[in-house]
Amino acid sequence: MTRYDAVVIGAGQAGPSVAFAYAAQGRRVAVVEMAKPGGTCLNHGCRPTKALRASAVVAHSARRAADFGVHVGEVRVDFGQAIGRVHTLIDGMRSGLQESFDSTENLDYVHGRARLVGDPDGREHTVLVTLDDGSETELTTGEVYLNVGNRAAIPPIDGLEEVPYLTEVELLALSELPSHLVIVGGGYIGLEFGQMFRRFGSEVTIVAGGGIASREDADVQQILTDLFTDEGIRIVAGRPSRVSGSTEGVSLEVPDVGTVTGSHLLLATGRRSNSDQLGPDSGLETDDHGFVLTDDRYATNLPGVWALGDVNGRGAFTHTSYQDGDIYLHPPRTVAGRVTTYAMFTDPPLGRVGMGLQEARDSGRRVLKGEVPMSSVSRAKLESETTGVMRVLVDADTEEILGATILGLQADDVVQVVGVAMQAGVRYPVLRDALPIHPTVSEFFPTILGALEPLD
Repeated sequence: MTRYDAVVIGAGQAGPSVAFAYAAQGRRVAVVEMAKPGGTCLNHGCRPTKALRASAVVAHSARRAADFGVHVGEVRVDFGQAIGRVHTLIDGMRSGLQESFDSTENLDYVHGRARLVGDPDGREHTVLVTLDDGSETELTTGEVYLNVGNRAAIPPIDGLEEVPYLTEVELLALSELPSHLVIVGGGYIGLEFGQMFRRFGSEVTIVAGGGIASREDADVQQILTDLFTDEGIRIVAGRPSRVSGSTEGVSLEVPDVGTVTGSHLLLATGRRSNSDQLGPDSGLETDDHGFVLTDDRYATNLPGVWALGDVNGRGAFTHTSYQDGDIYLHPPRTVAGRVTTYAMFTDPPLGRVGMGLQEARDSGRRVLKGEVPMSSVSRAKLESETTGVMRVLVDADTEEILGATILGLQADDVVQVVGVAMQAGVRYPVLRDALPIHPTVSEFFPTILGALEPLD
């Protein structure tokens, strides 16, 4: 048994900042990680997928090079080299983080599976860790910080357990390009990977019950559907009822559609909390999806236990997880009122913050809408990247900015202009009257906000 001032379970994006800060204060801290340091983002999320996306964008740009007067000849993708580049980058980043853990005074890094035995009185908590050799060690502490994240949700499809399906973890471990990738799920993960692998040369079929990007505004869904179809991606609106092996690799039965076959199957149907991996005796209160319930300072129902990052259900993004740690370390800050800006990294990307059209209609407010097609944006025309739309919603009575949807060139960066304005409580005339740089995508905010119309 070893006692610590604090134990952090999970070395994702929120936990390490707490651990390093406490260790710097002279407190004795343990960080327990069951997989690899860096969490989802570093190992099989944001960073490796964006590194792989970069190769896909280059391949796509090379195929369009003649449109810009540049002639490159036949474009051939070496998938092994592309994925090797990803692993080199990520291995370097992971090694740097591991070195930080290993070299930090007052901090012990423990690799193993942790189980939390909660003390309802909050005086002392026990973390039982099963080490890699099968032995068990016991850590005790008065403070526990949970940063255990989430994982792919596996849908209940008949026959699935008999088929070698992939999640994003296994997909990023492939060394050879799938000949035909079938993706179940039309959300952000499925769309990002679908477009990437199509550009690498795979045949791609996306099976999505509500169509792709079903939570987005209808026009955004249609733009993305047209974009993906034009790139040769087949979109099947339906939910598979059964999966089985086939001579091609995998076969899906989709009611009212028929049979969909491919060489590889990727499941991208959402995420589930990892709170269940903390053991049956944790005593944590969770919602129906397993996400740990917390107050605005991340405290759980157990005194002395806090939940940071994806596991608390307050955001499923690296930036929200990282900020959780920052908020916790700087009281009296709280997560209340956080405006979450996020993006889908298709090409072009989709940037989102606040309300969409239907949410605005359902809000009971008098809402004004301003928008322009990306084909009207000078910078987009200059770069021949005219797919998409820019839209901002505001409250007619209070002048509050309610949300923005930007699909198109640099949308992942541009949408943050609106996100910062919303977080700061800036009213839309300030953004309308600001002086932007020309030629940029952001320069169209004054144009959009200067031509507002009632939302129908």
